[in-house]
Amino acid sequence: MTSVPTPIPSRTQYVLEEIKRRILTGRLTPGQALVETDLAAQFGVSKTPVREALKTLAGTGLVVMSQYKGVTVRMVDADMAREVYDVRLLLEPEALKRAVRRGASLDAARSALTRADEATDTAERSLANREFHRALYLPCGNPLLGRMLDEVRDQAALVSAVAWAADPSWEREASEHREILRLALGGDADGAARALHAHIASFVRRAFPEAGFDIPETQDAPEAQDAPETRGARKEDGQA
Repeated sequence: MTSVPTPIPSRTQYVLEEIKRRILTGRLTPGQALVETDLAAQFGVSKTPVREALKTLAGTGLVVMSQYKGVTVRMVDADMAREVYDVRLLLEPEALKRAVRRGASLDAARSALTRADEATDTAERSLANREFHRALYLPCGNPLLGRMLDEVRDQAALVSAVAWAADPSWEREASEHREILRLALGGDADGAARALHAHIASFVRRAFPEAGFDIPETQDAPEAQDAPETRGARKEDGQA
């Protein structure tokens, strides 16, 4: 008999989402200590939902639990960025390609892009950008592929938040997002996948040049030869 997952209590869910939002919008910064009693007082709850929320966030890679240091927001470095973005580069363009080829609706992506353009603050824009990327890969037709990308989604957003704090690049990224969506809506699955790959790759190279690693191009070898020229054309122009 298959067991049914126990739902997260509403207070724990509220605390979880609020801490996550603060981390991903930069209000809680990498390395910052997360003290249960302080958070419980801020949210008007007992320590129990805070403790459970922090355990869940540790499981997603946003916080780190240490016997000696307690709970802290995960630090972001070139190694972490390389690991997370390598997974995105391998999976996300392929998921978008499949979504386009199966004629999936991209209305959610269009809506997220509009919200990002109309955002009045960094937090709004960041959340809308995350939804834009998810709306591109989620309708790929393979639920497991979608879940795999969901698993690195928060960590990717943390990398982006750190990069944006150091070098805001909203306009460049918005332009790249519009081009990706234009190609996808036009039915150009390969073109959209290449544009998404170039978008993600250029972001991580720009944000973490010290990583010093080469990102493989998309696997459509004959067409991918144009990718370096495209990146060069955009060099002067960032969620990636």
